[in-house]
Amino acid sequence: MAVLSGWDKVKSEKAAARGKEEMKKKEEIHLIIETIDKTVESYKDTLVTLSHEIHDDPEVGRQEFHAVARAKKVLTEAGFSFENPFAGMETAFKAVYKGKPGGKVVAFLAEYDALAGLGHGCGHNLIITMAIGAALGLKSMLKDIPGEVWVLGTPAEETEGGKVEMVEKHVFDDVDYALMIHPSDVNMIQRGGLACCDVTVEYHGKPAHSSRPSAGINALDSLIALFNGINMQRSSWPDKSRCNGIITAGGTASNIICDLAVGKFTVRAEKVGQMKPMLADMKKIAEAAAAMTGAKLVWKQGVLTTERYPNKAMDETLKAHAADYGVDMLYPPKDMQVGSSDFGNVSMVVPGIHAYLSIAPEGGHIGGHTPEMVAAACSPIADKTAILGAKCLAMTGYDILTQPELQKEIAKEFAKVPKLG
Repeated sequence: MAVLSGWDKVKSEKAAARGKEEMKKKEEIHLIIETIDKTVESYKDTLVTLSHEIHDDPEVGRQEFHAVARAKKVLTEAGFSFENPFAGMETAFKAVYKGKPGGKVVAFLAEYDALAGLGHGCGHNLIITMAIGAALGLKSMLKDIPGEVWVLGTPAEETEGGKVEMVEKHVFDDVDYALMIHPSDVNMIQRGGLACCDVTVEYHGKPAHSSRPSAGINALDSLIALFNGINMQRSSWPDKSRCNGIITAGGTASNIICDLAVGKFTVRAEKVGQMKPMLADMKKIAEAAAAMTGAKLVWKQGVLTTERYPNKAMDETLKAHAADYGVDMLYPPKDMQVGSSDFGNVSMVVPGIHAYLSIAPEGGHIGGHTPEMVAAACSPIADKTAILGAKCLAMTGYDILTQPELQKEIAKEFAKVPKLG
């Protein structure tokens, strides 16, 4: 047997100590993951019931009273404080559970509004379920670490953008990280979103019999001129811009000069900085179209949601946890078409992620805002995905709260995001 020198013996002992330390660390990590996993599993029946009850009782934006009441019951019974109404909105809420003082604040964002006439065709019943499940899972670790876990109930994502109002009211000034998962037909991180704004244009004219059109002011003519003007203007707008419109009022009979015409438009652009000039162009065209007939213009511009900046360091952390459950989170292809959401505004004021988990059958495709998505959002696959998403969010939140190096990486990435203004 070889005899070790004094120095070799010291190196050998240090290597053994490092090995023991690494083994201890791995055991601690395994215990943490196991604890969060078991905690979320213990709430499985409660969470699935919550998801199905919200799904079967769809409420449109600003009317989600039952969804909020159901969230309150689950969270308060688990020891969370609960504030509702919140941020000046009747169906917004803030639930908080505090760990040791001096730590960061991780907020899981909940959406729960349905689509008018369709129901939960965007699966928001799953978003709130994953957010609450994640909070319950992370709460189980807070007795040992500094930090806070919040659930922010954000109403009216589909219509008025509750998160935009929360940003404007500085709700996120006290949040360090914002996380959410959206149901989809693909498992994906780092998917962006377009800036978006809804516009309603009204033209008020003067009715008259169609045999004497000069006695009236045809509001519909102005609205049609607006559509034509927008089509002419498109070529000067950025390549990825969009403007889609419908006529919601355009007369009651063909032999009456139309005295009220209404058009609704959804305008999108790659960046919010591109959106503002597009809206200015549209308004000038609308004013010119009013002048052509003498109709009175009423211009109603909705909330402006910005493009989305998902934080890569946070997303990669979530991806790693999903991989432990056998789920491969993909990256979006360069030419992928994307939509819009009010999470974009959040991502410009606080580091955040808006990941996607599939609720489609393997290899299947489900379009958003469709009856197929409504059915998928309460399927056994969706139930399983909701529990998976809650676990991955909770574990990601724990990593963020306890790893200073990860916090630095998140901050480095967030520093590249343009400021909202």
